[in-house]
Amino acid sequence: MSKIETYNKWKSYFESRGVEDNVSKQYLSYIKTLLEKDVPIIFNFDHLSLLFGRDKEYLASVVNSPDNHYREFKIKKRSGGFRKITTPFPALLEMQYWIYNNILKTITIHSSAHGFTYKKSIITNSKIHAGEKHLLKLDLKDFFPSIKINRVIHIFKELGYPNIIAFYLAQICCYDSSLPQGAPTSPILSNIVVRRIDKRLIHLAKKFDLKYTRYADDLTFSGSSISAMFISYVNGIIVDEGFTVNESKTRLYQHKSKRIVTGISVIGNEIKIPRAYKRDLKLELNFIFKFGLKSHMLKKKIRKANYLFVILGKVNFWLSVEPNNEYAKMAKTKLKELI
Repeated sequence: MSKIETYNKWKSYFESRGVEDNVSKQYLSYIKTLLEKDVPIIFNFDHLSLLFGRDKEYLASVVNSPDNHYREFKIKKRSGGFRKITTPFPALLEMQYWIYNNILKTITIHSSAHGFTYKKSIITNSKIHAGEKHLLKLDLKDFFPSIKINRVIHIFKELGYPNIIAFYLAQICCYDSSLPQGAPTSPILSNIVVRRIDKRLIHLAKKFDLKYTRYADDLTFSGSSISAMFISYVNGIIVDEGFTVNESKTRLYQHKSKRIVTGISVIGNEIKIPRAYKRDLKLELNFIFKFGLKSHMLKKKIRKANYLFVILGKVNFWLSVEPNNEYAKMAKTKLKELI
């Protein structure tokens, strides 16, 4: 059904129910705004519960006490320490996917964003900075927890939803009044919130004849020269936008030496898989090819049922970065014979 047909259907419905003209006009104005934004029409709490396919009592529980609908666990960081992951229980997860697919997915994000977006990746993010003399890496501290619920409410209000509906939707997407690390809505919401930072930083970078990209909380700049003044300007914009720079992760490379950008090694004009990644993967592959898959898994006490597919995935990643690598191509062929 087209937008015009949907609008006219609602208009006919209000007329058939004898809704007063002034009330009908208010509703139709609201409907028109949401149709133009290509998002679902949501009138009230009861209507929202019907769209989710959940009873009102459950939705009220999520809206009033969202923290009761998550579980927490920790995973090790590569840099040391632990990262807290907060994941929603299945029923809430389903509601968040509904919000993602029906409301958030079509919202435009800034072209500088390479994380959690279609046809972009850590590879596209790193390629942009190949061949540049100076490279600056910064990290936004506590990225998701720094994005508070008021910013999320504002996103839904900008789409045309009234305060109360925007609040309901934001509560469903938040934990402890901020974006949770494990919700499917958090990545896209973070990209939408940070559009303003991306816009300001790309404008600043162009003034200094530099390139800029962002992958989630990782910010990268590159060019022929990066000054201390430029770094100060960047920090000022980040703080002004309500975020904090993780000073311990700030790196400025002033020569074409080894650089790692979002897990990819940038060497001169080329991007490659980091040496340590290749070394460790080659070691596993050599054991598999020399002793056989089952023997290797028994010897190393590997109990993962999908271990072979994990290794194949790593080789495919290697080839996505270095498509002409002969060893990786050979390894892929041999691994596929074992499936």
